[in-house]
Amino acid sequence: MFLEIVTPEAILFSSEIDAVSVPGVNGAFQMLDNHAPIVSVLKEGIIKIHVHSQTHLELDDLHGKLEQHTDDDKILTLAINSGTLELNDNKAIILAD
Repeated sequence: MFLEIVTPEAILFSSEIDAVSVPGVNGAFQMLDNHAPIVSVLKEGIIKIHVHSQTHLELDDLHGKLEQHTDDDKILTLAINSGTLELNDNKAIILAD
């Protein structure tokens, strides 16, 4: 699946991933490859990105907002205040504040 995270300031993330977990307004949920199309409003919380096993990311290139998970270097986290998410045809776009 492809994920792009966009804020008013910049595109924070744009890459192939294995999965992403988001803080939906009705509870947190995770999306994997071939997930059904969805549009959701996001609330304050943490986005967890399960980076594709073949992807090598330099944290210097991640605008200082994404952090590596302390227990697993293939998981990146991003704190958001709110946002929206659209997933269709294995492409997820998150507009985040």
